[in-house]
This record gives sequence, C-alpha cells and structure tokens, in this order.
Amino acid sequence: MKTTYALGSITLFISVITFNGQLLAQSNGQTIKGVIVDRESLQPIVSASVYILNSEPPLGAISDFDGNFRIENVPLGRRSLVISSIGYEDAVVQELVVGAGKEIDLNIQLTESLVDLQEVEITASRLNGTPIDEMATVSAQSFSVDQTKRYAAAINDPARMAQSFAGVANADDESNEIIIRGNNPRGMLWRMEGVEIPNPNHFSEEGASSGGISALSVNVLANSDFFTGAFPAQYGNALSGVFDLRLRKGNNDKREYAFQAGFLGLDLAAEGPIGKPGKASYLLNYRYSTLTVLEAMGVQITGQGNSTRFQDATFKVHMPIGRGHSLSVWGLGGLSSNAYQFEGDPEISSFISNRGTVGANYFHRLSDNAYLEGILSYSTTRADEDFEEFDFFFDDKFINRATRASLRYNQKINARQTIQIGTIGSRLSYDLLEAIESGGERTINLEQDGATYLLQAYAQYKLRLRTNLTATAGIHTTYFGLDGQQTLEPRLGLRWNYTLGKSLSLGFGTHSRIEALPVYLAEIPLPNGGTDKLNSSLPLQTATHYVIGHSWRFNDSWRWQIEAYYQNLQRVAIVPETATAPEALSGSAINFQGNFANIELVADGTGRNFGIESTLEKFFTNGWYALSATSLFRSRYTGRDGVERPTRFASDFVQTILFGKEWPVGQSRENILGLNLRLNWSGNFREAPIDLEASRQAGFTIRDFSRNYEQSLPNYLRFDIGIRFRRNRENRSWVLSLDIQNLTNRNNAFQLFYQPQTRNIAQVGQLGFIPVLNYRLEFTTRKQATPIQIR
Repeated sequence: MKTTYALGSITLFISVITFNGQLLAQSNGQTIKGVIVDRESLQPIVSASVYILNSEPPLGAISDFDGNFRIENVPLGRRSLVISSIGYEDAVVQELVVGAGKEIDLNIQLTESLVDLQEVEITASRLNGTPIDEMATVSAQSFSVDQTKRYAAAINDPARMAQSFAGVANADDESNEIIIRGNNPRGMLWRMEGVEIPNPNHFSEEGASSGGISALSVNVLANSDFFTGAFPAQYGNALSGVFDLRLRKGNNDKREYAFQAGFLGLDLAAEGPIGKPGKASYLLNYRYSTLTVLEAMGVQITGQGNSTRFQDATFKVHMPIGRGHSLSVWGLGGLSSNAYQFEGDPEISSFISNRGTVGANYFHRLSDNAYLEGILSYSTTRADEDFEEFDFFFDDKFINRATRASLRYNQKINARQTIQIGTIGSRLSYDLLEAIESGGERTINLEQDGATYLLQAYAQYKLRLRTNLTATAGIHTTYFGLDGQQTLEPRLGLRWNYTLGKSLSLGFGTHSRIEALPVYLAEIPLPNGGTDKLNSSLPLQTATHYVIGHSWRFNDSWRWQIEAYYQNLQRVAIVPETATAPEALSGSAINFQGNFANIELVADGTGRNFGIESTLEKFFTNGWYALSATSLFRSRYTGRDGVERPTRFASDFVQTILFGKEWPVGQSRENILGLNLRLNWSGNFREAPIDLEASRQAGFTIRDFSRNYEQSLPNYLRFDIGIRFRRNRENRSWVLSLDIQNLTNRNNAFQLFYQPQTRNIAQVGQLGFIPVLNYRLEFTTRKQATPIQIR
C-alpha cells in the first residue's frame, strides 16, 4: 500500500505541474506593507524609506507617523527590500515570496547608528539570520516561515526545520525532538509570545519536549528566534536551548483565507480586520487529522485495529488601544490519541496526549524610549496511558496546569544603552497518577494532587561601547516553591565587529531548569513498607555555558560562522550511595527520555559537553540557497559509580547539507517551481551493550549496564528531497508540494535487541521511503471586506 501511495503521489504531482505549466494567465500584483520600529525601544520610526530592489518601474514607500508603510502592485515572485532612515543602520529583507493570494505584512526593526568622529564607523546591515532579541550575542539566530516551508523534510514543522542547524541532532524519524549540543531534549524551553508554554507537539509524553507531529501550524508564525547556548537573562527554566516562537498578526485591511490538504491533515485558516480597517485583526488556523478522515471512510493506513487521531487550533486577536498601546489575545490547543487492539491479541493499549494554552499580552508605551509589557497565560497538558494484557493492568494519568503572569520593563537610555527588567510568576498545579495491577495486586507508584509555584526575575543591560563593539550583562534568579530551591544565574555577552563583515563573539551564562513534577513527587518505597516523596528536595540542575564564535559575512548573501563551546552540568540527579544495581549505578537524569522514575534520587551527578560547530550558509538570493552545518562534539556524564561515560545523546558528529533552487516559470515569470535537497549524516544514539551469552541463556535481551552507553548504533544517514510548485492567479495562489523522506529507503537503526529465533543480535529499524504530498490554496477578497464588529 505504501509503494502504491508513493507512486500515486509522485505521478499526481508531476501531472499537475505539467498541466498548469500551460496556464499562463496574467495575475495582478500584490501589496507589501508593515511597520518600522526602533529595535531597542520599539518606537515607530517616521519617514523611513522602503524600496524594492530591481523593480521596474521603481517601487517604494515612506513610513508614516505610526511607522506604517504600504507598497501596492508589487510584481509577483521573489522580491527583496532595502529599508533606511536617517540616524539608523540600513536593513535588508531578502527574497520574500510575493503571491497573489496573500498580502505581506512585515515588522522591521532598525538599529540606531552611533556617530563617533574619532573612529572609523564599521557597521553592517541587519541581514538574514540575525536574532530578533537585541540582547543576543552568541549561539542564536532567527528563522523565517519561508525556511520552515522550504527545507526538505521539514513538513511545515519548526522543530524539524531546526534539526538542520549546527549543534542540533536527531536520529529518530518518528520524533521531532531537538538534541542541542549533546544535551537531553528535556532541557529546552518552549516560549510563545514571550511566555513559557508546554511542549507544543502531538503524541508527547510527560516530561518530554518533543512529539511525533507539531501541534502548531507554521502558517500562523512570524519570524522567531532559536538559541543553542548562553542565552540572555530574560530566558529562564532552560538548560540547553530556547525556541522563542512568535505569532504574526492577521491582516487588518481585508479578509484572507487558506485551505490546505495533505498527508498530515486538513487545514482551514482565516484572517482579517475587526472593526475599522487598519486597526484590529484576527487570525485563526484549524487542522484535522487526515488519518481520522480516511479511517471514517474505511481506509486503514496505520493497520487494522490501530487508530491514530489528532487535531489542533491556533488563534490570535490583536487590538490597538489608543496610541502606543495594544492588547493581543492568543491561544494554541491540540488533541491527540492512539489506540490499538488487534484481533486475537489480548493486548489493549491507548494513549491520550492533549495540550492547550491561552494568553493575553498588554503593551503599554510609557514614553518614546520606554515600554511596559504584561502577559497573563494559562496552560494545561494531559498525558493518559492505559495498557491491559491478561491480568496485567497499567494506568497512568498526568495532568498539569500552569497559570503565569509576567511583567517586563524596557528602557532605551540612549543610542548606546538599553536596560530590561522583568519578573515571572507561575502557579503549577498537578493531578498525577501511576498504578500497576498484576495478579490482583495493585501498586501505586504515584498519586498526588496539589500545587506549587515557580518565581523568576531578571535584569539585563546592553551597552554599545563603540560603533562596532557591543556588550551585554544580566542576571536571572529562580525560586522553586516545592522545597524552596533557588538559583542565581549570571549572563554575559560580547560582540566585536572588528572589520566590515567579520565579528568575534563571546558568551557566558549559568542556566537552570526544574524537572518534570512527577520526578519530585514520586512515592518511593521505604524499608518499613511505606512510601515517601524522597525527591521533593532535589536542587535544580544547573549548566554553565562558555561560548566563543567568529562570523564572516562575505557579502549580503554568504555567511561562514564557527563556534566552540564548553558546558559544565552540575547537580544532576543520580541514585544515592545505598544503590547497588549496575543499571542504577551507571544511570543519570541526563539520559531520561520521558515520564518519570519512582526511585530515590540525589543531586550528586555531573556532566559536560564540548565541541565545535561550523555553518557555511548561502542565504536565499538569486533563486538559490545552500547550507552546510558541521558539528563535532563530546557529551559525557558521571553517575554514582564515578565512571565518566558517553551520554545516550553522544552521537559525536552531525553533518547536514541543504540545497535549494527555484525557477520562475510562465510567460509572466510569476509562478515558481522549486527543488529542495537535504542530506543528514550523523552518529546515532547510544545504549548499553547486549551480553550475547547471557541473553542466549535467558532467552531474552540482557544488557551489560556496567558498560552503559558504550554501544553506539550504526551511523544515521538520510537523504530527503522536496519539490514545490506555486501557481499565482488573480486574488489567489496555490502551492503543491511533495516531500520524499529517506529517498534511498535506508534502514537506519533505532535499537538493538536479542532475537531468540536466530540466537543473535538484531536491529529495530526506522521509517523507510515516505512521500508526503500537500496542497495549499490561498485566496483573498477582491474588495475590502465588511469588517467584523465587536460590541
């Protein structure tokens, strides 16, 4: 069935492109609009000029008193913009996709120039890849929605797109987990609209930071930041990295709609003005699993007796409130489940993984150079797993809720100095259960219902010492109320543009993160037959990051960046001195994958990660892009037995190569045919070696935990290809894409096990050749729509 589907998908894609290549009807141009603001203060910039490169006739605009600009009748296809203003460094927006079905709305931040008559001013335009966070100096970059859609095998998933960056690894085809510099994926922080959110992925387990499918549609995202180390002081409760997502605002001038159908789901999206045009707006996206639709039609893709379902929705409502003030209300929700009961098999299993977040952001301008932002959010997650076979029953239910309130004050003192001060308060409530019943005897490993809190505060300062030298300093403090644990985390950064296009950067920071609540609340058996929450006083694990980097921008299109880093992990949870089992003695929370362990833990473990990364990138210009990301690293930990070992995630190297090319087609050259390639070669996960002789005697897999994680699985290699065709017609565009994952059908290893039938070691493989076909239609109203009225 998979082969038939693959051939059918490829044939359909080629047929549609061939047929539509003959359709050459001319379509109208499109509108590019947006707002231009000061990067540090977010104050609108008046009279900034915006012009489109290589347009005939010349096209451009001047920003008004509110920083807004608008350019109409922009020719379709790829277009680049240059933005300039007196007293500010120029900015460049390269290769925007201008389509007939959707207007482009940009938020452009300019950096104020420094004038020093005693030195040569060495500055560079704000270019692709520059992080949005003005306090970031190292291990950070921004990414665009266009990248997420374009990269082969990203399948519109920001997490899978990030797996192509230097320092990021993942050797699991079925998961979008992000392993940063050898760290546990659980150490990453997900943020949206400036506040922490739960893991935004379907089919994710308790305590995990990943899942099988993103619950967030990329079509609602704005440009966002991704950090791999030494991040600024505003980011807390993170050990390894930060994914700082931002939602875009809906079109506040006219209605726009989109429909998308693909292997993963059916999407519906709408956006438009609320009230008077040019003011408030709404944005909504809903997705329903294609598998669920097919199952309802009697088509079983996942196998007889197996049912997989998911759906998700994202929204944002943005409302200006007077001059310089605004309110945004937003939310994300996802429901996913998997169940199976095969005919004649006594095994019954079900898994539910739900999540939801709603928030409100209030922005208040205090003066031209100062603003205050308050955020209130509520989130909830539920992971519920049930398993039954004969007289064995397993039941766990983890429900977590978080109410968060944050306040941030930003003051641009002058062109050289900016300060930020903020506080975050979180009330964390929980309803946790894990029970096992065997032979009529029921054992409770965890049954807790209550609440605790997490308090965070930070202050950071940015100083532009010279026109080419910027320093940042900050401090973040965390207090965890469960047992009064606290940390004090200094952060430092430095960037020196010592000549045009070349810069040296340094970063230092101490970071911490709380464990999943079930780890603290596990009911540990005592010698007297009772239980106790022995892990409730675990200190927060900390990681100290040291980073040095060099960046060379050959020109506006090319960049070579290299970074070296060292991370020292302390207060890592391991078993106490009384433990005797080899598996426990060589264990560490560094290798936890999800859920929790109902064993006593103490914070005596350590770890370290060190490596070097190189990124050679050609940004998308002149119809093509390329990227080569190389990571060489070591990831080590020390458990109770005092032996330093590789961690489970110590794949040691990652090499990713991306290439993409687009061709304008049609008589008017406004349609686009694109080809994207991705090659990923890396080391694989590690596991304890199998003791073959012991396994043969026992008849099942026996591992040698005294050599834990010494066994490295065979190297991971995968080649992906993506083909996209965009067709522009009057007031509408459609995109047909085909992503072929693992084009060579390589059988990458996921795990080794002992096979009694052959009396030898066998391999559990991963996913093979998988084509993912997707169709998206974008269209807009011909005339300005009657806006929605809110009374």
